[in-house]
Amino acid sequence: MVSYIVKGRSPAARARLLALEEGEVAAVSAITEAEIRYGLATRPEATALGALMEGFLASIQVLPWNRDEAHAYGRIRAKLEKEGMSLEGMDMMIAAHAVATGAVLVTNDKAFAQVDDLAATVNWAADLQM
Repeated sequence: MVSYIVKGRSPAARARLLALEEGEVAAVSAITEAEIRYGLATRPEATALGALMEGFLASIQVLPWNRDEAHAYGRIRAKLEKEGMSLEGMDMMIAAHAVATGAVLVTNDKAFAQVDDLAATVNWAADLQM
């Protein structure tokens, strides 16, 4: 979702972020920041995008990944494997972060629907509840 907002690919997502009311907190997981930084490292020529991402990261709260998140990750991974399902490793960590903090996960990735421990997911790009 960060990419949609920063690159301007979804006016709906950007508008939703800007329309957050007092008390609603927009934050990203440190895992999401790691994914952003990895993407930028693979495209060192994308200096304009790098500057936009740095500005975004400077303007939003980045939540650390700690023990509670590690516990949630273990539970989620074991449960998904038992059910014959899986998520990409980083996606599973992002889901665990949302579960551990009770956060609503804002995503355009339908794979997160496999994680029934999530409080909720929402797709700001489509402005639809998932």
